Amino acid sequence: MPNQNTQQHKLRQQKLKQAVDARIDAAKQEKGLVLVITGNGKGKTTSGFGMVARAVGHQQQCGVAQFIKGTWDNGEKNLLEQLGVEFHVMATGFTWETQDKNADTLAAQEIWKQCQRMLQDSLLDVVLLDEITYMVTYGYIELEEIVAAIESRPAMQSVIITGRAAHRRLIEIADTVSEVRNVKHAFESGIKARKGIDW
Repeated sequence: MPNQNTQQHKLRQQKLKQAVDARIDAAKQEKGLVLVITGNGKGKTTSGFGMVARAVGHQQQCGVAQFIKGTWDNGEKNLLEQLGVEFHVMATGFTWETQDKNADTLAAQEIWKQCQRMLQDSLLDVVLLDEITYMVTYGYIELEEIVAAIESRPAMQSVIITGRAAHRRLIEIADTVSEVRNVKHAFESGIKARKGIDW
């Protein structure tokens, strides 16, 4: 019986390998990607920075724009800036703390100018637009401006968009969309955000 199970397993794995190999062979197009990481769960920014770290590990040039989370000490920035990653941070903090739409809009627009420049820079392999979905939701940056800048970027540049409630237009232009779902979060149980884990 163990022999029969082993043989069946081997046959299943061979079929799986053939299917995977066929899909790899069929993927011929080379281009920069647009990736959207959205949803209500924890890990969207973490995932975006994971891709930036991966790209840096392959000696690629990266740029990061961070909206919303501008006032906390930033572990990713502390590390990646030392490795040559360009950072632009809105630095106003959470919008519910500032409660000043005009100031937040101006701050968002300043960072957006840097995003527009990065999205035209053919030397940048990867650009992370962290939490930019909120800028669309709050009306701080025009959606069509973002779409136009992404669609006219250099052909081999990849763009990562993170944040909750990604607009359907951003999802439409994306090559890959992942939704992070909240199953359970420590903060909901009254546990403080932890340095090195949450920020």
